[in-house]
Amino acid sequence: MIAIVDYGVGNLFSLQASLYYIGAENTVTNNIDDIRKADRIILPGVGAFCDAREKLKNSGCEDVILSEVASGKPLLGICLGMQMLFDKSHEFGEYEGLGLIGGAVVPLADEIKHLKIPHMGWNALQFKKNSKLFKYINDGDYVYYVHSYYANCDEKAISAVSQYGIDVTGAVECNNIYGTQFHPEKSGETGLKILKAFAEI
Repeated sequence: MIAIVDYGVGNLFSLQASLYYIGAENTVTNNIDDIRKADRIILPGVGAFCDAREKLKNSGCEDVILSEVASGKPLLGICLGMQMLFDKSHEFGEYEGLGLIGGAVVPLADEIKHLKIPHMGWNALQFKKNSKLFKYINDGDYVYYVHSYYANCDEKAISAVSQYGIDVTGAVECNNIYGTQFHPEKSGETGLKILKAFAEI
């Protein structure tokens, strides 16, 4: 069972539909017991970092996510959900993240002057290390992004990047913690294969 954390932010039902399509049992929930009983956790997210962090805290789910991850349960953060895995974000101020992976979320606009922001569309993944998420996909496969901020973190945590003026952190992996800046639920067959791989971890 995969628990998709419902804290008021995210593409919950397109993500749930994708998991059902690949045959992965899942539930959209903000119930602490459901999250504890689940085999894996997905933290989705769209919108502003500050708002999402406040909603996650207010949902009562943050502490159980942290304790379950500390026990070794696999966690996948998607888009803003991935950004919240880091120490902090500099989106409209400075805000604390979950601190599960070292690094900060910073504006693309500070690095890219000649390309449109937000970064929106299909880009190829360039693998930086072996990742359990990439079990069924190939280097160069395309995924779908919608974001204006990206993770600036230790290269050891980065499993893939995509080129958009710079090497944009596309996916991360640190022990049982995984993240994708892109949306696997919007990335066609490649995204479904990534979700399938996570469901098998």
